Amino acid sequence: MLFAGLGFELGYLLIALLVALTFHEASHALVAYWLGDPTPKKMGRLSLNPFAHLELYGALLILLIGLGWGKPVRIEAENLKPGPKVGMALVAIAGPISNLLLAIVAGIPLRFRWVSLVSDIRIPLDFLPAGYQAMYVGLGPLLQWIVWLSLALAVFNLIPLSPLDGSRLWQILLPTNWYRQFTRYEFFGLFLVMGLILSDRFFGTNILGRVLLPPVAILWRFIIGTTPPFQL
Repeated sequence: MLFAGLGFELGYLLIALLVALTFHEASHALVAYWLGDPTPKKMGRLSLNPFAHLELYGALLILLIGLGWGKPVRIEAENLKPGPKVGMALVAIAGPISNLLLAIVAGIPLRFRWVSLVSDIRIPLDFLPAGYQAMYVGLGPLLQWIVWLSLALAVFNLIPLSPLDGSRLWQILLPTNWYRQFTRYEFFGLFLVMGLILSDRFFGTNILGRVLLPPVAILWRFIIGTTPPFQL
């Protein structure tokens, strides 16, 4: 499980989750707006306010089992200048690309050791019982969570199953009439994705873990230069 043994690091996780999801969904909205669709702006999605992009069940799944999603950005595909198929593919790929860029930016201080990789700032908590009278925080662990979650979201969303972003990349190869028919039923792909997530969680199949961990670990080593401290 992705978030096993968190302890006090739950705070880092929550902040990193908000940052990664916000950049992912805001990037979808921004690219759609650039391509001619005013809908995301009208819906208030051209924002870095995390609460504009949170979807309750997707966020809860990330906290509970390590995988989930943000609030989908409503897009009128017919408004996109390159056309519905190419336009939706460009909007879709913007999410994973934004997460990859975020991981690189957050990883630079870690790569060059400008910050400690461990929590090294002591905060006294004298009002608590003996043995619990201090906690340690630090920027390094937070940045590690941002990098890890951003990479995990990027790779997860590139899986070519609807409604994930990766499905939009191969759909541009479909004839227009097939594409329109496919988009009407793509919601059912959500059940397949959910089935994989729940199978991993409750039956220990680890299908998604085996798919996601190798590319995430490779990207982590490339950006940070160390072995990943987390697991999928």
